[in-house]
Amino acid sequence: IFAGLVFVRHRGISPLRFADIIACAAPVGLMLGRLANFINGELFGRVSYVPWAMVFPRGGPEPRHPSQLYEAVLEGIVLFGVLAALSRTRFVSERPGALLGTFLLGYAIARVIVEIFRQPDAHLGTMAAGLTMGQWLSMPMIIVGLYLIVSSGKRV
Repeated sequence: IFAGLVFVRHRGISPLRFADIIACAAPVGLMLGRLANFINGELFGRVSYVPWAMVFPRGGPEPRHPSQLYEAVLEGIVLFGVLAALSRTRFVSERPGALLGTFLLGYAIARVIVEIFRQPDAHLGTMAAGLTMGQWLSMPMIIVGLYLIVSSGKRV
């Protein structure tokens, strides 16, 4: 973040417009990271008997949700599609920070949903209110994302 701020300041670029561009590319990286988690057999889902459940080498003998693939689809493909569609609208193009806010909101919502199917970290388990660490860490992103979306209209 610091290097990005130095770069935009040196070039005279709006930090929020630059962040909007980065936010549009981020889902591709998230998708590739989740596919790597799947290939490595890590961060697998809870025990499940749905037809597409899989046995992971480090996940015990029971089949589990391939939650990494759920995340790759939601955080990667779906979020990329939403941001790509919104980036072409006049509403968003005139509001710096709106795409960044949408990215944060979309990523956080995807995490909250997928965490329902993902096996909680062994050393953390579920936390207050029955939520996982990933769900708790998504809450500030939801708040900041909504703030950026709402306040982007005031910066026109």
